[in-house]
Amino acid sequence: MHTSPTTQPHFLANNLALDLVNSAFGTGSEYHDCLTDDASVIAWLKAAKQLPENFTDTPAGLMNEALALRQAMVQTIEAVRSGKEYNPERINHILDSGRPVRMLEWNSQQAGFNVVECRRDNSCASLLEPVAMAFAALISGPEVKYIRQCEAHDCTLFFLDTTKSHRRRWCSMALCGNRMKVAAFRSRKQETD
Repeated sequence: MHTSPTTQPHFLANNLALDLVNSAFGTGSEYHDCLTDDASVIAWLKAAKQLPENFTDTPAGLMNEALALRQAMVQTIEAVRSGKEYNPERINHILDSGRPVRMLEWNSQQAGFNVVECRRDNSCASLLEPVAMAFAALISGPEVKYIRQCEAHDCTLFFLDTTKSHRRRWCSMALCGNRMKVAAFRSRKQETD
């Protein structure tokens, strides 16, 4: 990915879990990790619309859990791409420990009950469970074959190709696509000159 004026997380993967994977991006001197402490993970979860803006109960160790989850997701993607077996123990732990609570709740507008899902508590696993669940649904479902990595030579971002033709090549036209098209055009032009 080309140097960006911002080091904010990129939410362009079309999947919550892949957006967490993309919270570390760039290579070499342009590498940036958006998850640097527990507060930055809370900020990421808020930006991802997984927590309300007024959430303040940050559990200790959240960054370590988020980094472990992110690494496990990357390793799982690599295993799927290579066809090798992988034990997603960290992901399964978060899915189990962070399992939401389901309960009946009266809905006065419908004059009936609804089943609602609530976060079990404010533990690390409960806060990260929606990300792990999004990943589990993606990696075990038919869309797994549309997980792509940006084709720009300097980009590390993943995305879910939701285009009709499933031929998307770049994380974003604004970040990489236009730049790569211009580079290809210049290369072709130099060859003809």
